[in-house]
Amino acid sequence: MFKPKMAFSGFSVDDIKKAKEFYGKTLALTFTDDMGGIRLQLLNDSEVWVYEKDDHTPAIYTMLNFIVDDIDDALNELVQSGVRFEFYSGMPQDEKGVMRGKSKNMGPNIAWFKDPAGNILSILEV
Repeated sequence: MFKPKMAFSGFSVDDIKKAKEFYGKTLALTFTDDMGGIRLQLLNDSEVWVYEKDDHTPAIYTMLNFIVDDIDDALNELVQSGVRFEFYSGMPQDEKGVMRGKSKNMGPNIAWFKDPAGNILSILEV
């Protein structure tokens, strides 16, 4: 029977130095250098490994989600840190880039942004 000791996810970036700056300073996440990349410390002892890849292709899906208490507060803080939020054609987003699903019974309030390598991240208010 399969019995792993632990599990973690990982994703690539094109520049580990830019990733350290973005995840460590812009998003204020704790990380450690590990195996040629960085190991991001998330909540509840969760981790994700970020590694540099020469032929990196950005994820075309949301690959890391951050649950927040208040999406507007989180969005404003991130914008002040230099994060730019994405707008997607056909998505019912407001002027800030938030899809407000809670009020329409269509899921969470969510807004998307990208890391320096072009990977898609989100903030969610559930």
